[in-house]
Amino acid sequence: MASSSIPWISPLQFLKTTSPKPDLPTETMTSLVEARRKPKFISHESAVNLIKRERDPQHALEIFNKVSDQRGFNHNNATYATILDKLARSKKFQAVDAILHQMKYETCRFHEGVFLNLMKHFSKSSLHERVLEMFNAIQTIVRQKPSLKAISTCLNLLIESNQVDLARTFLVNSKKNLNLEPNTCIFNILVKHHCKNGDLESAFQVVEEMKMSKISYPNLITYSTMMDGLCASGKLEEAVDLFEEMVSKDQILPDALTYNVLINGFSCRGKVDRAKKIIEFMNKNGCNPNVFNYSALMNGFCKEGRLQEANEAFNEMKRIGLKPDTVGYTTLIDSFCKAGKMDEAMELLKEMKEKECRADTVTFNVVIGGLCRQGRFEEALRMLYKLPNECVYLNKASYRIVLNFLCKEGELGKAVELLCLMLSRGFVPHFATSNELLVRLCEAGKVADAAMVLFGLVEMGFKPEPDSWSLLVDLICRERKLLPAFELLDELVLVEQ
Repeated sequence: MASSSIPWISPLQFLKTTSPKPDLPTETMTSLVEARRKPKFISHESAVNLIKRERDPQHALEIFNKVSDQRGFNHNNATYATILDKLARSKKFQAVDAILHQMKYETCRFHEGVFLNLMKHFSKSSLHERVLEMFNAIQTIVRQKPSLKAISTCLNLLIESNQVDLARTFLVNSKKNLNLEPNTCIFNILVKHHCKNGDLESAFQVVEEMKMSKISYPNLITYSTMMDGLCASGKLEEAVDLFEEMVSKDQILPDALTYNVLINGFSCRGKVDRAKKIIEFMNKNGCNPNVFNYSALMNGFCKEGRLQEANEAFNEMKRIGLKPDTVGYTTLIDSFCKAGKMDEAMELLKEMKEKECRADTVTFNVVIGGLCRQGRFEEALRMLYKLPNECVYLNKASYRIVLNFLCKEGELGKAVELLCLMLSRGFVPHFATSNELLVRLCEAGKVADAAMVLFGLVEMGFKPEPDSWSLLVDLICRERKLLPAFELLDELVLVEQ
């Protein structure tokens, strides 16, 4: 029985209904039978496992209700948390509400973590008012005041969703109803929000307010966030001054992440030599640079075209025992490709595989683009054909890169071959490229290829430019192939409709 055909039943309706219940799937029935045979009683732990394993949320709900029929069984925090998570992930919020209503009459003790999880699910679904409802439900159902963690979670979700007015109202109400005294974590959320919006003046005002409070003095995260905001605004020297104030005045020791804010800031602003000095400073002051520090430095060298120095930083990273990540490899491979050093780039790609550092779609697209720029189309096409068979995900850009180059270089035979591969894998070329390919095929007198390409594109929802298909119709008519011309016109009229 298809899951979509089973009507949704709320937990309360399920217990009251007298109509025949739909049969559970064989897999679920087997799990229930086995669970009953072995322990003769489904424990809370078993119920949790059964609900987690069930893919269909409706069947998971039926399991949740069925186990409560056992004499002496009462649901607890774990079983409620599991079914709520299952339903919320599937966006079955009406069923979630029914479960929450049922929880109000339970005598077991609930933990606020259940509601923090629901707040995140509602936020992902852009149901921001429901985020506040879940926060308020903590006091009603858990029967205790929300912790500072709950307050921070709620505020962060609202701020991240740019619900500033709701966040302000939330803070005012929390201070009034819960006697909230904002701690450093809560202030840091506000600092991050202002920095993200480029409002550094407001961010500094929050920091000054923090300094006046005993329980919310700025910490390493506060300073790192402020420095990052300054760097993003191009105020590098002010970021350095703030760094020095943090160390000398507030006696807060920086970590590798804090240093990385400055390294990345200088690297992105064309001052990679300053970034390199920061890494040297780190080593002298007992803070070992990490992979991210070196990746940021390499990126800076690559942006300035200083490929040899980027390679030296890469080798230094390996020499001190750090394992380069995908970003580090891809940064260097991209630079080799742009410099026309494809053999070196391919060697790095081979090294990634040997070191079990998985290349991602970005890495392969960089390599494919580099091969095409050097006219090595056969190699690029081989990668497109074989990589999906090696469990490597390619996106539409992977195919479009090669197709664009093939069209540009007049490699029409290879372009048609690639287009067929793209369409068979569900990828449609760019609109402009598709029209260009059609025009080029017509100009080359390749009637059969042009017609095949056009029909294939139309089936995927492509609408050609009038000039493109009129060229093809004209070409077919000149060859006195009237039947294909009429078929083509009929197909195109259907597309326009």
